[in-house]
Amino acid sequence: MTWPRAALMLSLALVASPALAQSRPPASPPLPPPAPNSQTAAVDPNADVAYGAYQRGYFLTAFNEASRRAQQNDAAAMTLLGELYANGLGVGRDDVKAAQWYKMAAAQGNRDALFALAMFAFEGRAGANNPSEGARLLGEAAKLGHPVANYNLGLLYLQGQLFAQDFGRAAELFKVAANAGNPEAQYALATMYKEGRGVAKDLKQAALLMARASIAGNVDAMVEFAIIQFNGQGTEKSEAAAAETFLRAARRGSPIAQNRLARILMAGRGMPADPVEAVKWHTIAKAAGAGDPELDVFVSKQSPQVREAADKAAKKWMSTLAEVAP
Repeated sequence: MTWPRAALMLSLALVASPALAQSRPPASPPLPPPAPNSQTAAVDPNADVAYGAYQRGYFLTAFNEASRRAQQNDAAAMTLLGELYANGLGVGRDDVKAAQWYKMAAAQGNRDALFALAMFAFEGRAGANNPSEGARLLGEAAKLGHPVANYNLGLLYLQGQLFAQDFGRAAELFKVAANAGNPEAQYALATMYKEGRGVAKDLKQAALLMARASIAGNVDAMVEFAIIQFNGQGTEKSEAAAAETFLRAARRGSPIAQNRLARILMAGRGMPADPVEAVKWHTIAKAAGAGDPELDVFVSKQSPQVREAADKAAKKWMSTLAEVAP
């Protein structure tokens, strides 16, 4: 997913586990609908006009309406103004003005504004990079239940550099974000349950969380959940279901899933054997760096017709992907 503003840019490598090391902080989520936490919002049925305009891409309308509401000391409107200035939507990008509006909203306890200021501190926007301040602000937003703040704060506890490394605390924070529906936190927490790190080892809970993250679109979780389904670890074994999950992840561009799917189509496990599709997905995976000597041998044994059809299909898929890539 691509949101208006990048989230926490953690440059330090995760050290908890290989699976968690693949996890990256998600993009910053869009602003939630303004909560009725001001007198204006409580009595005005049109109090969310600004946010509605923002959602539809009418940024100038959103700016004008938010400016009006901000004069009435509406924290949600102030946060929205910060968002518009931070991303140059409807107005010229201005990090200083964005930070000013965020700070006014944060002073009223707006968790989205606190999270935005944390991102500014980590990224060095409207001032020097200040990871310590960023972590503090993340903590404030997390206390107020901000899902992504809880997830990112959990990552910091995994890293053990701004804070002492604490897997148990990281798991607690991931749980808050996971329960709020954050797929990255669900994936991270699932990995911790799978490995028994920070929580008691629980393969069923790991499978459940991995499934939720997979359904929500986390590609890494799709791959992990497909492996869980294929092996029957913590959930009912189903090679057919695993094949379908691998296919979803392969179509989303995962080289690992593309490689596994090619093997499935080569062997006919979970899906009918299909040499053309097997060679096609192997070609795509290999182009992305996921080579496989066993599949190379399989390809070499195919007829020229099969290899030609697969090569044509692979090129078509990769060219289409290149066209839609940002």
